[in-house]
Amino acid sequence: MEKRNYTHIQALLPEIKAMLAEGKTQREIAEHYGYRDKQVVKELLKRERRKERKSEAGILPRPKGRPRKDKLHQERLWQSRLMRFGGCAWKISCCGIFCNSQEGSESKGKVCGDLPPQERVPHTGYVQILFGVQKGYYSFVKRMNQPEKDAALAETIRQQQGKCFHTYGYRRMWQWLKRNEGIYHNPKTILRVMQKYGLLAEIRRRRKWQQIGQQVHKYENLLNRDFHAEAPNSKWVTDISYIKTKQGVLYLSVIRDLYDNSIVAYKTATQQTVNLVLDTIRQAVRREKKKVAAELQLHSDQGAQYASQAYFELTQTYGITPSMSRRGNPYDNAMAENFFHPQNRMHLPSQTSYLLEANEMIDRYIHFYNYTHPFFNSC
Repeated sequence: MEKRNYTHIQALLPEIKAMLAEGKTQREIAEHYGYRDKQVVKELLKRERRKERKSEAGILPRPKGRPRKDKLHQERLWQSRLMRFGGCAWKISCCGIFCNSQEGSESKGKVCGDLPPQERVPHTGYVQILFGVQKGYYSFVKRMNQPEKDAALAETIRQQQGKCFHTYGYRRMWQWLKRNEGIYHNPKTILRVMQKYGLLAEIRRRRKWQQIGQQVHKYENLLNRDFHAEAPNSKWVTDISYIKTKQGVLYLSVIRDLYDNSIVAYKTATQQTVNLVLDTIRQAVRREKKKVAAELQLHSDQGAQYASQAYFELTQTYGITPSMSRRGNPYDNAMAENFFHPQNRMHLPSQTSYLLEANEMIDRYIHFYNYTHPFFNSC
């Protein structure tokens, strides 16, 4: 007996019919295809004869699966049901039932019970269509003027988002509510409320990396992802980010102390140059009111500003030991880049602020970041 690959019996129907025409029996056909019993071939032929008889009688096969709902048919069915109850053009929307009104009329958007008596229509039939029973209609009307259950929680979240410049996601908002307000909810509940009322933190799109200049100096990775500092001014990290405004791009350079994660110094400029980095370092040293210790490490990425000759000379003047991330490893400078994370960055709407407004917003936000909520600086 020839061994065959598995094939559905329905696909072998033309071959089986040809073999029957040659005079072979059902048992011989079953043995030829490797079936133990002729019953398989017998049932196939029986189903085929049944289909042929139905086709000759004009009976169409029943369609498989759940039938699709025709939208036009449903609308016509709905209109015919409405005509049975007087032809009043009621409509359903997300906020209730609209009664006896045309487009643009003053009564549109009112429930039948809120209309004057001369504009009211019998609504018993419509209530049965929309709600099933009249009790459902009256309970709906009763709930219309009641405030939402989560309105108070949403207002508390809205006030805090205004104070934190819309930088808190639902996890930080959940922590803040639990620690400061004594409000205990599931984090998923906070996420649902923030999504419902549009209170989530805005996310900024990532910009494609570009190498601006040539690297003159390259330093070892002395920090090596050890983001813990035993004393102030022993480990600093620095980075540059940008903020879009109507008047162009505003670049922000910051230096962050790993001892308490505070911002030691920051500078803004309309161009991303070496002077922006150098001015930030000078400001940080000047704020210390004394010469920085020689064991201070200043870690950065491999940007052209940090690999320049001017950066090397300034760090040598102040006795700062430069450190640099490895190429293609943003996690080496994670504590500096974390400050520019969408949930930490300044809440400046894209293409809506001017340079002066952006600078004022940066001043207020960094003051908030350093002094208002130091708990979140470690997150």
